[in-house]
Amino acid sequence: MAIKRIHSGGAFEPKVGYCRAVVAGGWVHVAGTVAGSGVDGEPPEGAAAQCESALQIIEAALREAGASLADVVRVHYILPDRHEFAACWPALRAAFGDAPPAATMIECGLIDPKYRIEIEVTAYIGA
Repeated sequence: MAIKRIHSGGAFEPKVGYCRAVVAGGWVHVAGTVAGSGVDGEPPEGAAAQCESALQIIEAALREAGASLADVVRVHYILPDRHEFAACWPALRAAFGDAPPAATMIECGLIDPKYRIEIEVTAYIGA
């Protein structure tokens, strides 16, 4: 079984020693993903905007793996404040549409308080 590692160039990848996604045995495992940085080096304000940004990064990794958001079968949403999750629902409904994955929302601290949501997905593209 060949393993493909996908790097997105995120700042934490070389610091921590991981890659954005790994494709193995028909599965695509996308690492926990926070919002990208804007031109000022900071993520967008608020959980909803950060959710959209993280989904764009995830979608790009899935595309490189030969998958799409429609192939996602499992997702973990990690937020430091569960009360901010509802603001993300419209973006999540738009992203997953008629192919909603099994999902879990976890409330806990993230690597930096400026991040309001982290999203981790697993997709299946077949063997």
